[in-house]
Amino acid sequence: MIKAFVQAARLRTLPLSISGIIVGSSLAHSNILQSLIFWLAILTTIGLQVLSNFANDYGDGVKGTDANRQGEKRLVASGVISAKQMKNAVIITAIVTFIIALFLIYTAFKANFIYALLFILLGLASIAAAIKYTVGKKAYGYSGLGDVFVFVFFGLLSTVGSYFLYTKHIASWHIFLPAISVGLLSVAVLNLNNMRDRIEDKKHNKITLAVTFGSQKAKIYHYVLIIIAFICALAYTGLNYINPKQFIFIIAFFPLTHNIIVVARNIIHRELDSELKKVALSTFLFAVLFSIFN
Repeated sequence: MIKAFVQAARLRTLPLSISGIIVGSSLAHSNILQSLIFWLAILTTIGLQVLSNFANDYGDGVKGTDANRQGEKRLVASGVISAKQMKNAVIITAIVTFIIALFLIYTAFKANFIYALLFILLGLASIAAAIKYTVGKKAYGYSGLGDVFVFVFFGLLSTVGSYFLYTKHIASWHIFLPAISVGLLSVAVLNLNNMRDRIEDKKHNKITLAVTFGSQKAKIYHYVLIIIAFICALAYTGLNYINPKQFIFIIAFFPLTHNIIVVARNIIHRELDSELKKVALSTFLFAVLFSIFN
């Protein structure tokens, strides 16, 4: 059973989820690996990602959306984990993640009640967003809003929020540029997932943007996400230029360029599954390279 829950946690999604934390922390702190704030933020974000994956498995499973899904096997839909067991896992993961988040908030703000309260509310909102993606009658993932929430929570909030944990202020609007990059690349991963599942999602009334746009427009949307992410990263580096090494993050966009070509040529939707890992790991590579040299 433990192996089944590890599979349901979808470990391949974790590097993507911490990309914003890496970028935001590195721009605020010179040695993040020795920072307790960094490691608590990493654990909190991993908790939120696992929570989202459990909730997604549960929500789509009970709705029947995962009956013929491509890619990684969904555990509730396949009967390996019961709906009740997964629901309990969602509750436990939410509680553990919130406790870690409270430790993070105390470590960062201690006596600053206003900031602490603000981040507690953001933490609760993040937990609610992770669960409500596919769970419940008004799941926002079924209404075309998944892209917005991924961009906000795994892009803007993850990057700018982690930066604020160290600095207690926003020194410049420039910080939003790499945050946008991470957010858009995270949305690109979701869009690939939605393009892969577009036909089955449409059958089960899961209205993602890929379903709304149709195949060709979803492809164009995908290209735009990656291109704008690249432009924002370039803009930040140009505005804060010190030496040419800062542009080494461009290496991470080589596989993303290849991904655009693969998506453009794609006809059979299930073949996009292998591209999910490529874009997720490229985003993680971007975060690491950008953080080291900026």
